[in-house]
Amino acid sequence: MRATKATRLAALIVCMTSVLALGACAPVVLRAPSASQAEDSSESRETIRTLRADQQFAELPITTVAQQARAMRPEQPFNILALSGGGANGAFGAGALVGLAQSGARPTFSVVTGVSAGALIAPYAFLGPEWDRQLADAYTSERAEDLLQPSGFGVVFGSSAYRGSPLKRLVEHYLTDALVQALAREAASGRLLLVATTNVDTGETVVWDLGSIAMNGGERAKPLLRDVLVASASVPGLFPPVIIRVQERGRLFDEAHVDGTATVPFLVPAGLAQQPRGFDPSPRPTAVYVIVDGRLSEEPQPVQLRFRAILSRSISAGLTHMMRTSLELTATSTELQGAHFEYAAIPAAYGNLAPFDFNASTMRTLFRYGYDCAHTGRLWISSPRIANRDTDRAGGDGTSESIRCPAEDQFIGRFAVR
Repeated sequence: MRATKATRLAALIVCMTSVLALGACAPVVLRAPSASQAEDSSESRETIRTLRADQQFAELPITTVAQQARAMRPEQPFNILALSGGGANGAFGAGALVGLAQSGARPTFSVVTGVSAGALIAPYAFLGPEWDRQLADAYTSERAEDLLQPSGFGVVFGSSAYRGSPLKRLVEHYLTDALVQALAREAASGRLLLVATTNVDTGETVVWDLGSIAMNGGERAKPLLRDVLVASASVPGLFPPVIIRVQERGRLFDEAHVDGTATVPFLVPAGLAQQPRGFDPSPRPTAVYVIVDGRLSEEPQPVQLRFRAILSRSISAGLTHMMRTSLELTATSTELQGAHFEYAAIPAAYGNLAPFDFNASTMRTLFRYGYDCAHTGRLWISSPRIANRDTDRAGGDGTSESIRCPAEDQFIGRFAVR
């Protein structure tokens, strides 16, 4: 289903206004956070919600979890991959991962994090090239074309403009028993798979350790994984919030969660890249890679001085600047900690970019573009700068074939297997 311009504009407006007024996303929460949880909310950005063997959730400091992961893989480099949100534009990141694998330039990532569309890609990035066929199918088949099903009067009297059931069915289709078992095996080796959602009540980011859920969830593992993945991709106002039942500190309560990008565009907590303190006779290199499923700048274009055009352009520009600022801050902080940093984003010159256009043909084209750039070694950029628009084009027709890849010629070959 190809979204019309009016649909995309309405989606963008609903998304932005819902982010600014997050409490309006869910009219009812079955149980509000307790006083102790409210006190802990200020620490939510620095903790990971991990499922223990007794099936109780615990909030653990990110630095502690990272140190444990390093200790379990003492001989391995510590590679971190962060996947941003972007809706249908996630096809770029999916294609890039498959292209990296086909060229032999895709490392094993010690940590994979995902937000929104990035959360749906993250399990496959975590499991490795053996699961690339499923990843490619998710973004090149027609299964996503019916995601935007209007909820009727739900946009006025309910919590969302679109039904949540199509997204839930899509996640359930790919979340097989074999995938859950594979996640558990990889997590047992010390690797981390982290996904971010936004708690509607607290307005804070919640970072979920999906590997611990796969290992310790038992019969509840699959539905819990599904709920977290659906919640992370549920754009507030567009899709309804997901109620997740959490057992913590001996208590059982329900929380409403929505898209992680309401609070973070991508997830690279400072504690993950931080080098361990103390004497380390053989320090392992830390590398951080970020795939942005969107642009970091926009092509100049004439805008009609009308309400819809001005609002749409302003919202789009604001979100783009937020992403770029977050990327620059992440690059600075990781490099100050001694970690290597690289990123990739869709160039501003790439045409037909629409996060709510789930047409299979559009996503296949973007998937192929990401694949080609990665496969030919032109994906990664080693500093957060915006390339000159004149150098983004190899031709003049604005098609994907004429758009240069994220990395300029001088960056070709900088990415190496670690």
